Amino acid sequence: MPLAADPPKREDVAMASALDDARFRALSDACLAAHADWLASFDPDELDFRSADGVLTLEFGDGARFVLNRQSATRQMWYAAGARAWHYDWDPARELWRDEKDGHELDANVRRTVAEKLGRTVPPAR
Repeated sequence: MPLAADPPKREDVAMASALDDARFRALSDACLAAHADWLASFDPDELDFRSADGVLTLEFGDGARFVLNRQSATRQMWYAAGARAWHYDWDPARELWRDEKDGHELDANVRRTVAEKLGRTVPPAR
């Protein structure tokens, strides 16, 4: 018999419910656009990207792909890099997306995973 999922933490429910659809769309669009702007600074032979319908796909020269996308039903940003994936809630106090489990920042994690994949330091976000 399957086990029931752990109930959401009170703070996560409060953060997600504080965002109406329009606010979530604006914040998630801004997040995707900022990451697309940052990715535009890379040599496309090393790291290219595609953006469509709330999904930003990072495409590396070796064929690997990382994906950043909005999840409207949960009002979260999701990021998958290699075999790992994270879910981010909007933190209105800090005005950033933070991981639902350990609280790390989305932007820092994208930069870290891209740097690890490329084997070098990467430019800071614009």
